[in-house]
Amino acid sequence: MTERMQKFCKDSLVIKTSRVFPSDTNNHNTLFGGRLMTYIDDTASISASRHCRTGIVTASTDSVDFLQPIKNDHSVCLESYVASTGRSSMEIFVKVIAENLKNGDRYLAATSFLTFVAIDDNGKTVEVPTVVAQSDEEKMISRDAQERSLARKKRLTQSRELAAALSTEIPWG
Repeated sequence: MTERMQKFCKDSLVIKTSRVFPSDTNNHNTLFGGRLMTYIDDTASISASRHCRTGIVTASTDSVDFLQPIKNDHSVCLESYVASTGRSSMEIFVKVIAENLKNGDRYLAATSFLTFVAIDDNGKTVEVPTVVAQSDEEKMISRDAQERSLARKKRLTQSRELAAALSTEIPWG
């Protein structure tokens, strides 16, 4: 068996910054949660692609924790990187930092974990490089990766059981 290639978390780092405009906000004058989730999936997908340099698909959005609202005319900065890997899967961590552009105050607005799977041109899974955490933050995030992976597998089993019991009949028919 050949040894898998290794990459560092920082090799997959993506940073995206955007200004929050009125068209991005809800009736509370804060960034739409769905808009932020789109930004999160976008940055995470680039991190996954940078790590494996092959096709990828989103397997799950494991969590999105909205910690603080992001207000109109603030900026939102997302930082994402591969935090852990399986054989063909990659767990991506996304940190969302908001900034009040008038006074410079920055605050953690959200965190998220997503899972992507590497695939070839035929849709078959392919092996990904392992990932090595270097910074204290990367090590902290990576430390609990196995626990999150087990929880993810349990949740997937439960989701499949639920899906098997759900009807696809037209409810108004």
